[in-house]
Amino acid sequence: MPDCQLGVIGAGNMAEAVLRGVIRGNILPHGAIIASDPVFDRRQNMARNVGVSCVQSNLIPAACPRVLLAVKPQTMAKVLEEIAPVVRAEATVISIAAGIATGFLDARLGGRGHIVRVMPNTPMLVGAGVSALAAGPRATGDDVQWTQKLFAASGQTCVVAEPLLDAVTAVSGSGPAYVFYLVEAMIAAGVAEGLSPEVARMLAVHTCGGAARLLSETGQVPEVLRAKVTSPGGTTQRAIETMESAGVKARLIEAIRAAAARSRELGK
Repeated sequence: MPDCQLGVIGAGNMAEAVLRGVIRGNILPHGAIIASDPVFDRRQNMARNVGVSCVQSNLIPAACPRVLLAVKPQTMAKVLEEIAPVVRAEATVISIAAGIATGFLDARLGGRGHIVRVMPNTPMLVGAGVSALAAGPRATGDDVQWTQKLFAASGQTCVVAEPLLDAVTAVSGSGPAYVFYLVEAMIAAGVAEGLSPEVARMLAVHTCGGAARLLSETGQVPEVLRAKVTSPGGTTQRAIETMESAGVKARLIEAIRAAAARSRELGK
């Protein structure tokens, strides 16, 4: 496609989230994007939900000047082998596959493309994601800047050294699950205290969302905001003391570091 500015390989939820932001933010028009996926239903959903052209062959989007690899890590090697002959030497190649190092991509593309690796998270689906970028082989400042623009349309971005992406994966990539886990517990506690599940859910969801917004908009550190809620001898203090005595914070730190260790294992 001569007018293609971005080729997307893989039509799953994360690819759709990226493209929704790109189009919503007027980064690229519908006609400048082409996506591929071997599964007909995913192609159909992408075309219907996002309004971009979708094809079965990966070779068509792989020939675009910028290529977004949005395939599962376990299928990445096969996809790279397939597309390597058509990827342009100067193309910006962006990967969002967890645990796949830029060196792996570079070797299987035969040294073609300017490679950027990105770790996004699922709140991108509602325009509230956070994505960390790392420059790989031959990636220029322009490549990184363009990639940031692409992902900033669906949330916040930052640039880190590639070895730090394991920590990013543990904190923000897996992070939404930790929040959902907390919300589960808050709902269960509310129900145990007599609230209906619907009321407990509303209270828990909006409390977590509101607290995150307060942190973001005030710029204050969490310790300060927590202290403002925690009156001496009050209900919040009792709850915090109970969690501290149970080692909740230490266990959370341990769990997140375990996620980072697992990310490093998967990347080997």
